[in-house]
Amino acid sequence: MSLKEIARRAGVGLATVDRVLNERGGVSPLKVRKVLQAARESGMKRILPEEHRQPWQIEVLISSNDAFFFRQLAQDFIEAAMHPGYRRLTLHRTFVPEAQHERLALRIMAGSETRDGLIVFAHAHPAIYAALVHCQARGVPVITLVTDLPDAARLCHVGIDQQKAGRTAGQLMGKMLQQPGEVLVVSGRMDYTAHRERIDGFRDVLSARFPHLHLREVLAAEENRSVISKLLEKQLIQGGNLRGIYNTGLGNTEIGQALARHRRLSQCVWIAHELYSTTRTLLAQQSLALTLDQNTRQHAQLALQLMLNYLEQGEKPEIYATGKVEFVIYTSENSV
Repeated sequence: MSLKEIARRAGVGLATVDRVLNERGGVSPLKVRKVLQAARESGMKRILPEEHRQPWQIEVLISSNDAFFFRQLAQDFIEAAMHPGYRRLTLHRTFVPEAQHERLALRIMAGSETRDGLIVFAHAHPAIYAALVHCQARGVPVITLVTDLPDAARLCHVGIDQQKAGRTAGQLMGKMLQQPGEVLVVSGRMDYTAHRERIDGFRDVLSARFPHLHLREVLAAEENRSVISKLLEKQLIQGGNLRGIYNTGLGNTEIGQALARHRRLSQCVWIAHELYSTTRTLLAQQSLALTLDQNTRQHAQLALQLMLNYLEQGEKPEIYATGKVEFVIYTSENSV
């Protein structure tokens, strides 16, 4: 049986057949399986390579945002990949600015040529969706991370329920504020799904269950710490009966400094996200009421395990249920 006939049976090019049979790499697991199956069915008179003797090449594409969450998530992926159970993979990390959608899309498409699987943090954008379709066509699985891309060509999503996190923040804020007053939301980019879902959940609960609390305009800080400081300063100078602050993203240091300048730290119920050195200190000082942590370690471990399950056993996870991560609520009593 000729290589040309094997290529025809497998539905691939001659170069792909050559790379598979001579173990040169750079071919997706799906195409490797197709080529080897076609070679076996043809009765090819040679020892065929195993489907995957080398470590799986997994690339994590993550935000270069300087927020604690992404720095810790990147570190947790390294530590998870070093676990004995994951020795059969080689982890690659690529950092891309969140707003550079086209650049990230190109990196995803390039990764589909050389990696066995991709784990991607990305926001909804036509270029990203097109890149994931390209990966699917090449048989390279993609797991979305933290913020989902609804209806995208991905294997599954790993992350918390962002809207439920926002609803939880709203419920706790409402229970802690018994007297009428105003509540301020500080957020990142409003076009980012995770922030939007947190805000929607928070707003829905506050308006439905706690009508004595008035939600001021949402401060869209564009993931910029100096913008957070300026916008919050304006709100605090404005005065009024500000009783609560919910921060959906980065900037807790700036918020704490602004509240301290205006002697409002003890007067506002402040809820944030993630547990790290800054929020730990604020909790210990009784400045921050609570923080909702996404559990970066579980994100990393679960994403890698689901990817390996698929690559090695063909196990297809459910889009949301299999990759669900539970967030944890921390106060001053359990944050140390």
